[in-house]
Amino acid sequence: MEIEGTYPLDPEKVYFSMDELTLETEEGPKTLRMGSWLNYDPVRIHRMIIKEKILQVDTLEVLNPLISKLRRADPEYYKRFMGLKLVIDYPGFSTGVIARIPFENDPVGFYKWWRKGKHEDKVHLSTGYQIMLFQKVASMDPKMILKKDLELLK
Repeated sequence: MEIEGTYPLDPEKVYFSMDELTLETEEGPKTLRMGSWLNYDPVRIHRMIIKEKILQVDTLEVLNPLISKLRRADPEYYKRFMGLKLVIDYPGFSTGVIARIPFENDPVGFYKWWRKGKHEDKVHLSTGYQIMLFQKVASMDPKMILKKDLELLK
């Protein structure tokens, strides 16, 4: 439900779910409550908060629900954003575990699971994290690491 009037973005304001906000869309300016923006364009709202840092929101009322909406709205974006904070099914754990735990505590096992077990699609590792992982594995178990990953370290 659109709201009458315009409510331009105020970078000083902390937005709650019932606060109105007007943003430019393909159809022209659109005014919605913040809670409705989370459904209408969750990725855009997330980028405004996290990357551009031009939108401040209440964590409980806006940010937490936004994160769960992102998972469903754009799983690929969600995975890239979460990186090693993503909860994964990992051998040896009865329930899901945050990817950072095996990444840091069992780099060789994580490498085996992630790269050789063909789970690259489950956890997004930035180039920096890939290099860290490959360096650890190369020093701990040099026979384990694939040629293509050693090339990245040169």
